[in-house]
Amino acid sequence: MLDKTYQPQNFEGAIYRAWESARAFAAGRGDREGAKPFAIVIPPPNVTGSLHMGHALNNTLQDVIVRFERMRGRDVLWQPGTDHAGIATQMVVERQLMERQEPNRRSLGREKFIKRIWQWKEESGNTIVGQLKRLGCSCDWSRLRFTMDEGLSKAVRKVFVELHRAGLIYKDKRLVNWDPELLTAISDLEVEQVETNGHLWHLRYPIEGKTFDAGDPSTFIVVATTRPETMLGDTAVAVHPDDERYKDLVGKNVILPIVGRRIPIVADEYSDPEKGSGAVKITPAHDFNDFEVGKRHGLPMINVLSKDARLQLQANSEFTDGVEMTPQLHATILELNGVFRFAARKMIVDRLEDEGLLEKTEPHVLAVPHGDRSGAVIEPYLTDQWYVDAATLAKPAIDAVRRGRTTFVPKNWESTYFHWMENIQPWCISRQLWWGHQIPAWYGPDGEIFVAETEADAKAAAKAHYGKDATLKRDEDVLDTWFSSALWPFSTLGWPDKTPELARYYPTDVLVTGFDIIFFWIARMMMMGLHFMDEVPFRDIYIHALVRDEKGQKMSKSKGNVIDPLELIDSYGADALRFTLAAMAAQGRDIKLSGNRVEGYRNFATKLWNASRFAMMNDCVPQADFDPTSAQVTVNRWIAGEVERTTAAVTEALEAFRFNDAAAAIYHFIWHIYCDWYLELIKPILMGEDEVAKAETRAMAAYVLDRALQLLHPFMPFVTEELWEKRAPEGTRRETLLMLTEWPTHLGLQNAKADAEMDWVIRFVTEVRSVRAEMNVPAGAKVPLVIAGATDKTKAQVAAHEETLKRLARIKTIDFTDAPPSGSVQMVLDEATLAMPLEGVIDIGAESERLKREIDKVGSEIAQLDARLANEKFVSRAPEHVVEEQRVRKSEAEATAAKLAQALKRLEAAL
Repeated sequence: MLDKTYQPQNFEGAIYRAWESARAFAAGRGDREGAKPFAIVIPPPNVTGSLHMGHALNNTLQDVIVRFERMRGRDVLWQPGTDHAGIATQMVVERQLMERQEPNRRSLGREKFIKRIWQWKEESGNTIVGQLKRLGCSCDWSRLRFTMDEGLSKAVRKVFVELHRAGLIYKDKRLVNWDPELLTAISDLEVEQVETNGHLWHLRYPIEGKTFDAGDPSTFIVVATTRPETMLGDTAVAVHPDDERYKDLVGKNVILPIVGRRIPIVADEYSDPEKGSGAVKITPAHDFNDFEVGKRHGLPMINVLSKDARLQLQANSEFTDGVEMTPQLHATILELNGVFRFAARKMIVDRLEDEGLLEKTEPHVLAVPHGDRSGAVIEPYLTDQWYVDAATLAKPAIDAVRRGRTTFVPKNWESTYFHWMENIQPWCISRQLWWGHQIPAWYGPDGEIFVAETEADAKAAAKAHYGKDATLKRDEDVLDTWFSSALWPFSTLGWPDKTPELARYYPTDVLVTGFDIIFFWIARMMMMGLHFMDEVPFRDIYIHALVRDEKGQKMSKSKGNVIDPLELIDSYGADALRFTLAAMAAQGRDIKLSGNRVEGYRNFATKLWNASRFAMMNDCVPQADFDPTSAQVTVNRWIAGEVERTTAAVTEALEAFRFNDAAAAIYHFIWHIYCDWYLELIKPILMGEDEVAKAETRAMAAYVLDRALQLLHPFMPFVTEELWEKRAPEGTRRETLLMLTEWPTHLGLQNAKADAEMDWVIRFVTEVRSVRAEMNVPAGAKVPLVIAGATDKTKAQVAAHEETLKRLARIKTIDFTDAPPSGSVQMVLDEATLAMPLEGVIDIGAESERLKREIDKVGSEIAQLDARLANEKFVSRAPEHVVEEQRVRKSEAEATAAKLAQALKRLEAAL
């Protein structure tokens, strides 16, 4: 017998161990020989990571899919793995060394430091794997991969060498996002834009050939900047080609303040004549937009910052080239060289002000890029890096989506994908780190580059080039982690070796991921998969939304609104969290999560648990030889049809990735149809004298509950598996685990006559219950009911279900008449009028007054909400979630008002 109360912590761990012991998650199981394969690759979480709510949503949805397909007989591979997370992992180990007061990275040297990271990885690096197991994820853990394991490293080296050989990987000097704390280039994904209160400095640049006079605007051009420290690297001033104010100045020069460099005035549409003075300073080595302007006009690119964001002016030939080295400039170089950027900013602004070159300073709110790991302000920085020709690789990937070889769900994300891919920039793949895939490139004595999979191959190439052995130095940089992740769908299956797994499971069927990595991961997997496998990596891409807090705000530590999925699992069980996330995962709509929602679905599991206990206590246990098509009792024929309808609804929704619709369908069936109606409707049969009907009902109750557990299993795997086993007939065990049973199929169980009859019963009871509630009839009071205008069919249905109607609707007697009696509240059910005499049961006059007061109260609330929502200032200034909350309150209040008005109308008709 089941425990009296549902306590998920008592069995979730044991259930998971039973699954693993039975190798239930394994791909290529012997019982699936000849089955059609179904494959998903997990978006590999960082090896440093801990389960957050985004992981919980993403992996819950994947697990729902793979459990569904596994039960449909597919040979399922859910390929798990973790990402080496270059920056994050290196930071974790460096912090550990510091905390333990051990030698730092530089003191250890590269080889010992990397060895230390591998040691950390073995000790602490798989925390998130255990947490995914707590969530119930049914990955094939025997195939767990890591982006730095030998197989994937081999794939990375081969891809780099082949792309380089094809001219698709090359070295170039371009601007990158540079983290001056970590001293490495980082990707756009690792940059956070932080709104900051700063300043806009308006500077006067003297026009060459004119005597500067701060009072004479014709002697200078005004430019504005938020980063005055970069002005030392200016190489032009740009104005719009159609700006009449500057037409005569285009082609002339200004003298760069402080430096004395002659820089041209160029015409370029980048300059906005409507903003500020219409003139902008161009610093190609320190601004991404300026870099493009610089390329268009062939401008010099002068880097004035060091890797750690200090001014680097001494021994900087780019800075001094073409500039007269006056004593004043020499003194300036000595004064500013080596000064940190923000201190230098103040020194430069003070100097400009002293020389009359600062026109004004304005407060200015701007988005400042910060490194998400270090928190440092990011610099656009001009360096030599390795790049992938992403534009060339993107063309087949664009075509594959346009032709429908890969489909986005929801489809609107395709436009985001196309916009990114059609405007794609070269992909910077080198990072100045030690942890990661070291770039397979070696440099000869004269700087010649030899790219090869092994050092031996590089030395052989060098010998062929120089005609003798040469000393080579390996490139110290490592590859961007997205480079190895881009190979994930095929490298995890053994590529470049021709493995059986690669032949069977590639391409994969679906990718489940968030919209924020369409650019960084999805696009790159598409490019690499098509280039190296000549096939798309997945057929469908399901893009899920964000999990936000209950007010619709993005979760962040700074706001203090982060919800920890592990805490919710501890409190409510993994099943409740999983069902909440799936039930709220409507396509294209963010999830507003709260502990109350999870608690509500824990109550759903409790409802199922109690229903199972009731069934077991009434000997409703599964019977192997029961044929549901043989049912004769109307209520049994009806419930058999209902579970079959639910099966169709859940199946169709899951096939279309409508997780919320699938969850809603099975929730409605279990809670409302099976528990609230069917179990109540069969109680008289279970307690009656008809042994044939009783036996059929026991078998049907158990059969339908089994089907419900199967349909619910992908969402709530733990409780369904526990109930499946515990409900086996006494002294027996189930033949197989629930997760390995077959998904329910169509048996033609729907019966129109039974459906119509039970629908009438349910509508009858629902209508009476609703009116009782509206009229404030005491719950325990049994009231008489009179039916007017009933046909013979209705009379027959009442006779067949009279005891059930009386019991469920709390009715004392049911009588038939030609016309409803006076003083009764009336309801219409098909052709008949149900009349409920309430005199003596409630004070009709007092109840009428109560309803009027309630109507006035709700009306006042609606008026207040209308006024608030009509206030343009409130709607435009209040946070979106606050405005939405007011709209929801208004909608709910209007629904309440309508119900109250209907109730009052019924009462007034009875007077």
